[in-house]
Amino acid sequence: MSSITTPPASQSYISRSRQLQLLGIFSGFTAGAWLGAAEAPTKLVTAGISPVVVSLVMVIGVFLARWSLPALILGTASVRADVRRAPHLIIWALLAGALWAVANTLTIFAIRDVGLSIAFPLWNSNSLLAILWGFLFFNELRRAGWRRWVGVLGGALVMCAGAAILAVASSAHTSAAHPRQGIFAALAAGVLWGTMYLPYRKAYLTGMNPLSFVTFFTFGELGTVCGLAIAYTGLRPLWLELSAARSALFWLMLGGFIWVVGDLFQQYAAKYIGISRGIPLSNTNQLWGLLWGIFVFGELRGHGASLYAQVIGGSLLMMLGVAAISLSSANDAEQSAWREAAKRESLRYSLSSHFVEARLQGLPAEGEPKLGRSPLDWFLVFAATAIFLIFAGFARAPQIPLRLWPALLLSSATLLLLFICGLFLRRTTNFR
Repeated sequence: MSSITTPPASQSYISRSRQLQLLGIFSGFTAGAWLGAAEAPTKLVTAGISPVVVSLVMVIGVFLARWSLPALILGTASVRADVRRAPHLIIWALLAGALWAVANTLTIFAIRDVGLSIAFPLWNSNSLLAILWGFLFFNELRRAGWRRWVGVLGGALVMCAGAAILAVASSAHTSAAHPRQGIFAALAAGVLWGTMYLPYRKAYLTGMNPLSFVTFFTFGELGTVCGLAIAYTGLRPLWLELSAARSALFWLMLGGFIWVVGDLFQQYAAKYIGISRGIPLSNTNQLWGLLWGIFVFGELRGHGASLYAQVIGGSLLMMLGVAAISLSSANDAEQSAWREAAKRESLRYSLSSHFVEARLQGLPAEGEPKLGRSPLDWFLVFAATAIFLIFAGFARAPQIPLRLWPALLLSSATLLLLFICGLFLRRTTNFR
């Protein structure tokens, strides 16, 4: 894979920054599509499986994806080089993974107790927390001017309002089993996920490659979820429950794999436009999840026109909020504040300022060696593929209503976004 060269002198620093801003916005949209599509495989899982088991099996799929995809895209040599250069990456990645694991487990309890349609907008309140942390710790929105403040914060609030309307609409045919517990679990998940973005931004301000960060991120995920699962159910009951659900394990693992694809784009959005903009944009996954629910699984079938009016109204509000955030890209003054935060972090970890600046621009640092794939990388890719194929061999899809053509259409749109944004990332930054 060819490396990206430094742009010629005629290409201004401002034009490069604008290109990266556009890349970050597009990455946020693509993340939303894939994170929303990750719900589709889990929809096929037979009811009655413990939330802890669901979380554990999804994280196994996540673990396989987080090692095989970076190995396929850049190679593990790139990961090792990043770790040698900045070993602080490991502890922050493990911490972020642990926070994600606890939050993901809480979301499954929330879905069980109040349903996905109510829980989704509650935990997506992490957008507001991401804006707060970005401002307090990483100089995001500093010197941005009131118009960009209104665009980002107002857009996030409008998105939350649209999400709430969609929740009311799509919950019209559900009843909450334990509403207080479910609401608390969803809000707690939102807080943990919002806090998880602190290590994200901290790593990327010091020049880390998102593919390196997520590789160690997954050890925190898997270790924490395994500990939670054993503590919650016990080792033998956990094994018995996994054995009883063997025909559904592939779908949960596939959901985890699809989620990782979305998360990778979310990581690039967080790197190039910050968490205050990247996280709200990726939270459009609720809109995509609703499309899967309505058109593929027929979740609102048989309801009146007023319900569909609520769905359309909530969707339009969410899109309005997304547009406001997208048009509020960081100006030169704010990006100067970002570089001050990056300089602070590079001094803290004794990193070269030239290396950090180059990586923030998605460019190779001076003297950075060209890295390729090794036999180990191909082994990781083939091993992960083989494990998925083994589980696919005894998977059984439950007999639930499924519309084929809408599923193909949404899948095609999701794959198209993957291809276009992946090509944009490669040509602009070579996945740095």
